[in-house]
Amino acid sequence: MLHASMIVVGDEILGGYVTDTNSPFLADRLREHGVPFARIHVVPDTMEDIGEAVRAEVARGGPRVVVTSGGIGSTPDDLTYEAVAAALDRPLVEDPVLRERIDGAIDWSREQGYEVDDTFVHNIARMAQIPADGRLLLREGGWAAAVAVDVDGGSDQGGVTVVILPGVPSEFRALLEHAVEPALFAARNEVPAVREVTHGFPESALNATFLVLQRRWPTVKLGSYPGRPMLVRLSGVESEVEGAAAYVEAELERLRRSPGGRRLESRWSGEDDDRENSA
Repeated sequence: MLHASMIVVGDEILGGYVTDTNSPFLADRLREHGVPFARIHVVPDTMEDIGEAVRAEVARGGPRVVVTSGGIGSTPDDLTYEAVAAALDRPLVEDPVLRERIDGAIDWSREQGYEVDDTFVHNIARMAQIPADGRLLLREGGWAAAVAVDVDGGSDQGGVTVVILPGVPSEFRALLEHAVEPALFAARNEVPAVREVTHGFPESALNATFLVLQRRWPTVKLGSYPGRPMLVRLSGVESEVEGAAAYVEAELERLRRSPGGRRLESRWSGEDDDRENSA
C-alpha cells in the first residue's frame, strides 16, 4: 500500500506569522485516494533540518511519496532543492525547462526598467537548479513545477518519491491536484469505506464498547470526537466497517433503553437544562 508523508519548510510557520494550510489540503486529497498520511514534519529554513526530515522519511521505506512544501524561491533562505539533493547524495543540475522560464522572468524584469545585474540573475537562476535525476510534474497553464525525485526505483517500484512543491497555497494546491495526484496517487490504493455514528453520551460511556470493537474488528480504524452531538468515525474494509458500525449502534440503543443511560444522555446533551430553562 502506498503511504505519504510531508515536510513543511518555513521559519514563518514555526514563528506563528503564517498558518500552514497546505498540510490539511494534502490530507484531504490523500483521503480521496485512500493513501494513508503517515507523518508531517514542520522544519526551519536550514539545510540540516530539511535534510534530517528527508532522510528520516526515506529511511521509513516505501512505497511512499514524501511531499515538501516551501523553500524553493530565489531568496537566500530558500534551500529545499539544495537540502533534498544533499540528503539524497546527489548534485544539483540545471533543468532546461525551468531555466527557460527563469530567463523569461529575467527578460520581463528588464522590460519593466529594472536594472538586472549578475547578483539578480544568479539568485533567481537558483530556482532552476534541481536534484539530479529529478523530473518535472507540470500542469497546463501553470508557471511553477513540481519536482519528483525517485529513490530506490521510486514509489511505483516500491521505493520512495520525494516531490518538491512551492509553499504558496494556490500553486501548491493546483500542482498537487493537476500534476502530482494523476502521476503518483491515482488508482494506487483501495479507498476505505467510512461510517459515522453520532450520539448524545459522554465519550467515556463508550470506552467498553470501543475495547470490544477493537478486539472484534482490529483492522477498522476508530476515531471518537467530542462535541454535541458526539461523533464516532469508523473506516476500513466495507464489510468490517459495517459490522463495527452496527455493533456501536446496538450498544448505543442498549444504553438508551436503560434508565441510567437515558438520564445520562439527557443531561449530557443538555435536554434537561433546556427543559429547566424553559420552565
